Amino acid sequence: MKIPFTKMHGLGNSYIYINGFETTIEESRLSELSIAVSNPNFGIGSDGMILLLPSEIADVRMRIFNKDGSEAMNCGNGLRCVAKLAYELGYVTSRSFTIEAKAGVVDATVQLDEEGSVDQVTVDMGEPILERQKIPMVGQGFPEDRVINEVFQTKNEALRGTAVSMGNPHIIFFIENIKNAPLESLGPEVTNDSRFPEGVNVEFVEVVNSNELNFRVWERGSGVTQACGTGACAAGVASVLNDFSRKDEEITVHLDGGDLVISWSENGHVWMTGPAVTVAKGDFWHV
Repeated sequence: MKIPFTKMHGLGNSYIYINGFETTIEESRLSELSIAVSNPNFGIGSDGMILLLPSEIADVRMRIFNKDGSEAMNCGNGLRCVAKLAYELGYVTSRSFTIEAKAGVVDATVQLDEEGSVDQVTVDMGEPILERQKIPMVGQGFPEDRVINEVFQTKNEALRGTAVSMGNPHIIFFIENIKNAPLESLGPEVTNDSRFPEGVNVEFVEVVNSNELNFRVWERGSGVTQACGTGACAAGVASVLNDFSRKDEEITVHLDGGDLVISWSENGHVWMTGPAVTVAKGDFWHV
């Protein structure tokens, strides 16, 4: 089967994008296809696969599959790339429109460069979910409690974590030096911890100042990635909750792949602004 694709990235967080307006793939084959295209040796190489689709409740719809074939609820970098793709392919004509993800519907606004191509995208990521039960996370405290700077015991050490869901779950650990972030050692352990029944994205964050954070991530289903948009949003929220930053002020989050600007506004919504880049287009042959 010949499948046309576009490879795109948001700050190095790359996915293979399939235009579902023109290409139909059987539901039963989506997971295996994501695994196949993500493979850097036998496929294309990416952090997963994203489908651009028609929507009954928004202007367009996206579905996200991780490199292990599991389906994700949301992806901030993916949302920006879907916005770029939908606008440049003409499926939306207004610079502001809505995108449906499994986690819900969000508003996106594209910014154009001098040649009329989408350069930056601002996404209203909605309100963060902070209640323990809704993240979801089990453990000490009441289900409605917030998990802020809570002791989190791993096999070898006790950390302090803040849990936030941006449609997908995140646990943020603030550390003194981002260069020492134990991604490889603690990422797999924490993401599969029984306290997170649906798994969790694991972020290590260094506070530079009230408006700057250094950030690294182990993503559920993908491992170490260059960037995570929802994770950057969660880190911004966690920074405010821990009194490192202030609400309604812009926070620049420095990720391995580049910078995102995050703001948790007074109305409760989290805003994310960052780039979306097209890398290549072609056909993928899948048996």
